[in-house]
Amino acid sequence: MSNISIVALHELEPNQEADFFALLSEKELLKTKRGKPYIQVVFRDAFREVRFPIWSDMAIYAELRNFKVGTFCKLRATYIVTPNYGAQLEIRRIRSVTDDDVKDGFDPILLRPKSPLPLDAMFEELQQIAVAQLGKGNLLNVVTKILKEHRAGILTCVAARQHHHCYIGGLLEHTLSVVKITVALVEHYHTTYPERRGEISRGLTVAGAILHDIGKVREYEPELGSLRHSTVGELIGHALLGRDMIREAAQEIGLDPAILIRLEHIVVAHQRFSDWGAAKPPMSLEAMIVHHADSCDALLGCFWNTFSQDTTDYELTSKKNVLGYPLLKPNKNN
Repeated sequence: MSNISIVALHELEPNQEADFFALLSEKELLKTKRGKPYIQVVFRDAFREVRFPIWSDMAIYAELRNFKVGTFCKLRATYIVTPNYGAQLEIRRIRSVTDDDVKDGFDPILLRPKSPLPLDAMFEELQQIAVAQLGKGNLLNVVTKILKEHRAGILTCVAARQHHHCYIGGLLEHTLSVVKITVALVEHYHTTYPERRGEISRGLTVAGAILHDIGKVREYEPELGSLRHSTVGELIGHALLGRDMIREAAQEIGLDPAILIRLEHIVVAHQRFSDWGAAKPPMSLEAMIVHHADSCDALLGCFWNTFSQDTTDYELTSKKNVLGYPLLKPNKNN
């Protein structure tokens, strides 16, 4: 591919042709109602995603059939924006990136969205909260062991494929937020009802919050910020995978079985509903608190994700979002 100007995908202006690097993040072979085949593709970098069809009568169709999802590509294309179909790419040439592309600015991290918060600092804060809230003992040892052994995955894993925190470091950002909400809730109920503080275990609740989504490091493919489920992730799901990881660490550390079963329950019940992936609904005070902390942060992420994707000029978003109803856009002047 001969060089013309190399521009980041998110910097392309309408009708501009350029060479650029992009990730093929989605690809699906489909047919119209009349049976005409096409490929629905999504190319993206860290700040822009372009979803559009490649029709079977296009010259690029046969070539794109051979590209796998997750391939980093160099494209020559024109960025088109139409009133009816939105943004599309008219692709002239495409190939997989090579080692030589590094000198022209190829960096896989620049092609995936990333948490705006510093990853190492978040991980350090998570560890500090564990030490401060769990007290000394095997519960802290289990949590610390899991965090250290899976640090690389925690730093890079997404929290979800579409709905919230679906970017590099999203799992860590979401987890830290859930933990902070959990600490605040426990503190509230301990302070408001001091005579009942023994009914809610601070250490167990916070440990459950730290580990509630830990199975996602196995649920998703291990590539940097991958949005694709692994085979075991698709078949088993992150809640049960997380329980397995806790059992593995607990067996090595020697965690009290009575504490272990309550910790496992928080993890398998945090999604509450079976069609969301929960094996059981929350049946303990600790599990109920973690569920609501998780739900609060995930829903906030869904709202923010919807706001970022909405292109209307109205006060309310379109109802075509994960929640299925319009959302009132925030007043940034408040």
